[in-house]
Amino acid sequence: MTRRLYDLITVGRVSLDLFARDIGAEFHDITSFETSVGGSPVNIAIGASRLGLKSIAFTAVGDDEVGRFVRRYLGRQGVNTDFIAVKPERRTGMAVVGVQPPDQFPLVFYRENPADIHLSISEALTLPLDETRALSLSGTALSRGSTGDVILYLAEQARRRGLTAFIDLDLRPDQWTHPLAYGLNLRRVLPLCDALIGTEEEFYAALSPTPEAVMAGSAVPDRAGLQELLQEQCAQSGAVLIVKRGDRGVTIVRREGQVDVPGYPIKILNTVGAGDGFASGLIYGWAQGWGWEQAARFANACGALVVTRQGCARALPRRDEVDQFIIDWEGQGHD
Repeated sequence: MTRRLYDLITVGRVSLDLFARDIGAEFHDITSFETSVGGSPVNIAIGASRLGLKSIAFTAVGDDEVGRFVRRYLGRQGVNTDFIAVKPERRTGMAVVGVQPPDQFPLVFYRENPADIHLSISEALTLPLDETRALSLSGTALSRGSTGDVILYLAEQARRRGLTAFIDLDLRPDQWTHPLAYGLNLRRVLPLCDALIGTEEEFYAALSPTPEAVMAGSAVPDRAGLQELLQEQCAQSGAVLIVKRGDRGVTIVRREGQVDVPGYPIKILNTVGAGDGFASGLIYGWAQGWGWEQAARFANACGALVVTRQGCARALPRRDEVDQFIIDWEGQGHD
C-alpha cells in the first residue's frame, strides 16, 4: 500500500470560542472569557494532530482579525491550514459557553451567515484526496449554504478513491429549518460513509421518521425502535455505527452483531468537546490499524480526559496523556 502524506481531512464549521472563566457562575454573572477555537470538525483535526496524525482542516473564515486568529491557532496546533478558504464578504462564526458543572453548559452560537457554510466544490477540488487516508465529515455542514454540496461531493470521492469516510452526526437543532430537515439531509450522505459516530439522540434524529421530540431536546422516546433503526442502517450500508452513551461507553453496531465497550465514569468539569475528543481518538485508533473495540476504548479515554478539563480545543489530549490515564485507571483496580 502506498504511503499517503496525510491521515485526515476534516470538513465543516469553525468558530472563535469564548469559554467562561468563572466556573459555576450563572451566565449573567460571568465576568471574563478565555479565547479558543472550536467547531466539531476543527476540534477533531486538532485532536488528531495532538495524538500524532497529520490532519488538514477544510473550512472557511472571514478576512479579518478573527479569521487570522483562527488560522494561526490551528497552525500552532499542528493542523495544516493551507485549505482554509478566506471569504472577504463573510464573518467567522462564534460560540459563547458558560460552565456550570456537572450538567449545565449554556452555549450560544453566532452563526447567522458564517463563512464556513459557503465552501465550494471548486475549493474542494484542490484538496489532496489521493494523498490522504480518511475524511471526517459533519452532519451540521449539511444544514445551510453550499457546504452541503461539498460534503456530498467529498463522500462520493472518498468511496471512489478508497478513502475511509467518517461522519460525526453532530446534531445542532438550532441550525436546521425544520425538525425533519436534519434526517432528510443526513440520509443522503450516510450510505456513502464507512463509520458513523453519534449519540443515541443523534442517531434517532437522523434515522427516525418522527424525530421531533429529540430535535426539541428530549431523550430518545423509543429505545426498541432506535435499535431497529441501527440494525437496519447497518444492513443497508455495511457501515460501522459507533453509538456514544456517555460514561456508559459506546456500543459498536455492525452487520455481524454489536458489542458494548465500557467507558470511564469520572467527575465532570466541562462536557463541551468530549465528543470531539472521542472522535479524534477513534480515528487515531483506526489509523493505527486497531480493531474497532480497541479504538473505541482509546476514544473513550480521550473523551473522559476532555470532560475533566476546561476549554474544549485546549482540553484535547496528547497520546502520552491518554496512555497514562489508562494506566492509572487500570492501576486503581478498574476494568
